Amino acid sequence: MASTPYSIRLDDDLRKALEIEAAIEDRPPAQLAVRAIRSMLEAKATKRAAIDAALTQADEGRFISGEAMNAWIDSWDTEAELPMPKADIFPARG
Repeated sequence: MASTPYSIRLDDDLRKALEIEAAIEDRPPAQLAVRAIRSMLEAKATKRAAIDAALTQADEGRFISGEAMNAWIDSWDTEAELPMPKADIFPARG
């Protein structure tokens, strides 16, 4: 994959922290910056996709009940962690 130079300004504290972490990992600071930017962009794309999927479900009238969601959240970090709930509220079928 081709790469193109790109200049950014970092405040002194951020630059120093990046350089320290790069030294710890024995990597160039630019490589860590690229990884961080890529990770942030991937996280934002994943979040947008989840929001789009939720909006599609909402437009279809499919929702997860508060009870199912609370049961799932309450199970986090337990030995009996539940799978993510699926929609259990649907539009009335007439």
